[in-house]
Parts: sequence; C-alpha cells; structure tokens
Amino acid sequence: MFDKILIANRGEIALRVIRACHEMGIASVAVHSTADADAMHVRMADESVCIGPNPSTLSYLSVPAIVSACEITGAQAIHPGYGFLSENAAFVQVLEDHGITFIGPTAEHIRIMGDKITAKDTMKKLGVPCVPGSDGAVADVAAAKREAKAIGYPIIIKATAGGGGRGMKVAKDESELEVAFRTARSEAKAAFGNDEVYMEKYLQTPRHIEIQVFGDGKGRAVHLGERDCSLQRRHQKVMEEAPGPVITAEQRARIGKICADAVARINYIGAGTIEFLYENGEFYFIEMNTRLQVEHPVTEAIFGVDLVREQIRVAAGLPLDFTQKDLTIRGHAIEVRLNAEKLPNFTPCPGKITQYHAPGGLGVRMDSALYDGYVIPPYYDSLIGKLIVHGRDRPEALARLNRALGELIVDGVDTTVPLFRALLAEPDILAGNYSIHWLETFLAESFE
Repeated sequence: MFDKILIANRGEIALRVIRACHEMGIASVAVHSTADADAMHVRMADESVCIGPNPSTLSYLSVPAIVSACEITGAQAIHPGYGFLSENAAFVQVLEDHGITFIGPTAEHIRIMGDKITAKDTMKKLGVPCVPGSDGAVADVAAAKREAKAIGYPIIIKATAGGGGRGMKVAKDESELEVAFRTARSEAKAAFGNDEVYMEKYLQTPRHIEIQVFGDGKGRAVHLGERDCSLQRRHQKVMEEAPGPVITAEQRARIGKICADAVARINYIGAGTIEFLYENGEFYFIEMNTRLQVEHPVTEAIFGVDLVREQIRVAAGLPLDFTQKDLTIRGHAIEVRLNAEKLPNFTPCPGKITQYHAPGGLGVRMDSALYDGYVIPPYYDSLIGKLIVHGRDRPEALARLNRALGELIVDGVDTTVPLFRALLAEPDILAGNYSIHWLETFLAESFE
C-alpha cells in the first residue's frame, strides 16, 4: 500500500480523496494555485505545495509542476479526481516514466476511450450496443449526406475529440445538414484543436443512463448498477439518481454484465463509467469516462461502498474488495449539483461566503469545500458542492432532498438552490418522467 498520495485537484473532490486517505492511514498531499492558498483541501491535507499562479493552465494543468510536487514530497501515487488531468493520457505516461503510480486506468485505455470513434469501435467489438452511425470520421458535406441517408434523419454530428456538448449539432433533415456539419467542425476545431466529426442517429426522447464499472486490471471486473443523469442543461448534468427510475432489475443485470465483461476483457483497472442513451428499452453506447464521476456518491450510497478507497486499493495491486454477488442495491439516492451561479442565465457568481451551514440528519451527505468567509475564486468551475440524499425508496429520497435543501444556507453569493426547489414541485420529477430534453424545456418556460 502507498505511504503518501498526492491529489492533483481542488475543491470538494480533493477533500473527498483526502478523507479516504485519512481513513486508510495514508498521508495526503494537496497541491494548490495561489488563488487556493486558503482552500479547505489545503487545510485538511497532511502537506501542501503551491504549484503555480491562478490560471489552471499554469497550476492544476501543469504536468511539470505536479510531478515536481510529487518528487519534493515523496508521494508515490497521484489521484487525479475528475476534470483537469484525470483523462490525460500524456500525463499518465509521464507519471509512468517517473515511477509514480496513477490511481486510474492505463494511458492506453485513456487514449482509446478519449477518441469517440475509437471508443465506439472498441465497444462494438466487445459486444456493447451502440447508436447507429458512421463508421469513423465523416470527411465532408457530400459524405455527410450519404451517411445521413443511410442512418436516417434526424442525425447528430459530434466531435471525435470532444464532449460537454461542444462540436455537437443536430440536423432534422437534409436542408439543415450542411450548416450543422460546418458548424460542428468549426466548434470542434476551436474547442479541441481537431475538427474531425462523426455522425449518429439522433434519438428523440432518450434518457441518459450510465453504468458504473470497476476493474482490477487482471481480467476481473464488476458493475455497480446504473445512474440516471437525464436532467441536463446544455449537455451538463444537473441532477443524478440511482437506481434509474425506469430501469428494471432484468435490464440492469443484462446491461451491467455486458459492461463488466467488456472492461474485464481489456484488463481495465479502476473506476470507469460507460454512458448510454436509453430509449424504448434499448441501450445505445455514447462514451466511456475513464475516471471517477462527479455523481459517484449516489452509487456509494445504494451499495455501501467507498469507490475512492477501492481505486487506491487496486492501484496498489490489491484485489477488488467485493465480488458481483456482494453488490446489492439498498434504497434510492439522489444528488444535486450546487453551483455558484445566478439564475435565470446561470451566470457564474464568485465571491465571499458570508454564512454557510450544511444540512444534516439521516441519509444526508454534503460534499463541499465551503466555509464561512471562504472566497470563491473566479478562475475555476462554478461547482461549490454536491448534496446527496439516500432513502429507503425514491419518495423518501425526494422528501429528504426537499428537507435538506431547506436546511442549507449559502449566503454571500447566488446559487442554483432555487432551481432544485422548483424541480421538486414538478409532477414529472416526482414521477421520474423525464428525458434529456426535459430540463431545457422547463427552463425555457420557467426561468429564461
């Protein structure tokens, strides 16, 4: 087992990893920019190292600075959290070259899953169901028209190197195709430095269902059920729950086994999430995230496992601490992402927290790096916390979420709390009746 782990991240996820390290008796090292000198993850770690000025490109994304921090402190391993360098294959390769363990998958697996076309081809070969689409990149408008005719409208054009909705455009018919194609390529080039795009069938009212998988790197893997992440704004998740409100036990077992078998066959190590669009009882692969997800706590809640602890264990060469038979779902969990943003336009709202009080009680978990007097810097993501609730069933979880939101106090900045209070009054949300398009429609009618 490792004696010391460096956490190459900030905010609530850095705290999450530090807590796991403390419980395991492992010393923790926090890295921080000058803007985060007084951040909670810096205060809670056993050691801390300033790795650069405020911009993330000069600090949290600086590979030389992070490697140097490892060498200075004697950390044997790095946990990347999510975002920043968590899915950067070149970073993982550098760590391997320096004899530092990356707590996550191999550079090869990150590269494979980081390219959407390669990922889809790989998953097809592994027996994972995929959305009908082009076999590889689409070179020009003429080729796009041929592919669209074969796939059938509506179609969606996606950047091969992208995510988060960038480089993604929908064409309902041929009259919209050329503009959509050129716009997607332009956005992809600007966002990722790569204008390569591919095409898929555009599903009308799908849900976003993701399967949590975990491999030991030695040909063994398990799945930990699904999360429903369909409530999204501009392709960014807002609320997640597990298990999915519309997924049956039979469907869960079937798609879960397919996913676990797939990652076992490639000797995948650590946590991963295989994401699907789900419509009319069918799952269609869209991408795999080779890291811990923001929404991992809902899975932890219903299975009673610590996914970060397990990441550290398998990275140290230990076997998985549970088998598939050990994993039984208990109750229902929901997570809401709390951002420092001003409604209705979701404008980032950095500033000083004048008062903070976290909700508590049975089945309530608040993952946040906030404290009274903390100044939210303007340089990073606006996520300030995640409120996770767990109940015996979905109605109890919803009631607990409503109660916890009422207890939460975050004064000094605007937050997205009012959005979730409004959502909990909606019949569709209470019934679990929503698709990936539901929230956009609701916001257009209620907030924007």
